[in-house]
Amino acid sequence: MPKTLAHHLSVAGSTLSSTLGGWRGTSVIHAATQPPKPLALYDMEGSPACRRVREALTSLGLDVQVWPCPQGGQRFAPKAKSLGGTQGQPVLVDPNGPATLTDATSIVEHLFQTYAKRATPRNYRASGADSLIGAVGALVRQQRGTQARVSRKPGKPLALWSFESSPYSRLVRERLTELELPYTLHNLGKEQFADMGPAAMRVRPGPYRPKAGGKREKMLAQLGRVQVPYLEDPNTDVKMFESAAIIDYLEQTYAL
Repeated sequence: MPKTLAHHLSVAGSTLSSTLGGWRGTSVIHAATQPPKPLALYDMEGSPACRRVREALTSLGLDVQVWPCPQGGQRFAPKAKSLGGTQGQPVLVDPNGPATLTDATSIVEHLFQTYAKRATPRNYRASGADSLIGAVGALVRQQRGTQARVSRKPGKPLALWSFESSPYSRLVRERLTELELPYTLHNLGKEQFADMGPAAMRVRPGPYRPKAGGKREKMLAQLGRVQVPYLEDPNTDVKMFESAAIIDYLEQTYAL
């Protein structure tokens, strides 16, 4: 199958996965102040439980240091296990509390209570349908973002600008997880109605004006456009947009 067609099919599957999840993790519902000390998340992209945590992080606009723990991974999974984590479950380390939490429900509650000073919104609470929806979403993605692959270890963590439900960003996060590449996740959820839609054709016509004082305004000022995914690799000084190009770069630079 040609690479371009395969990528488009992967994007379609990722879009379906976001649709099944009700597009949670798209918008910022409370723009939290970044804590003095960075949050750390031991995470597996293809895990439904981990996805719930990332959705909450997007809704609060919180950045987090991600330590990927795919099945068979050896770089960060042992540390997650030493903290009380189990395979496929998120572990959040919040040095500002300090707090170490090892299940999605407790982590989501902690994030909203600590950084939004409110109870967890109804659509971010655990429900009986979550497991089924998560399982179907993982099936649609054919378990991508769950299995470790052999790779070169970077000297410094990479940085990714993303929001959880972004179909294109998910493809990059899956590859970062599979290759066990640590990264700082800069959550760039949509902050207003004018942000809705893909970067090339947002719903409101005319010049794009991000919300004043928001993270998207900062990105526009620095880079001249607001689009995810966007990757920076301090190990090579590479900075790039476009999911297909980023995935090719990760494969060529780190995969063995």
